[in-house]
Amino acid sequence: MFKIIIASQNPSKIEAVRLGFAQFFPDEAFFVEGASSNSGVSDQPMNDEETFQGALNRCLDIKNRFPEADFWIGIEGGVDTRYGNMEAFAWVIVLAQGESTQGMARTASFFLPPRIQQLIDAGYELGAADDLVFQRKNSKHDQGATGILTHGVIDRANYYAHAVVLAMIPFKNSELYQKI
Repeated sequence: MFKIIIASQNPSKIEAVRLGFAQFFPDEAFFVEGASSNSGVSDQPMNDEETFQGALNRCLDIKNRFPEADFWIGIEGGVDTRYGNMEAFAWVIVLAQGESTQGMARTASFFLPPRIQQLIDAGYELGAADDLVFQRKNSKHDQGATGILTHGVIDRANYYAHAVVLAMIPFKNSELYQKI
């Protein structure tokens, strides 16, 4: 049985890891546990590099604190401005026991409505901006912006799950990811 520690206690991120592992390892049993972690970056990462660094920092933090796990996963959501619009996305970093390779994948991105962009530019995190605009509470622990904006077609857990699967590629194809 795999023991997986995710650097978050957010239910949608924990579910994303469960979904991703179930898809990638359908015949394996695993246990997923969430743990609080410090990203070492802004509460709302504002570019690709900062978002990547936040995911990596979270992953390394939980690996140090929970060395007995088989996999450690950091997920960090961020925003960046492109073409005059603000896009939202997340980075997923995976480390595995006994492996020198790290898995990395970025979710698809989507552009945020102007009102949400204004709130983020004013210092709000994406989740708080969603709550204000859509009159919800703690939406980042539920559907997130993706679920709200797609009217439930893609919720936050499913949005992240694809990136979890993609970040696992080096571990299922380790012979292809050997350093040359």
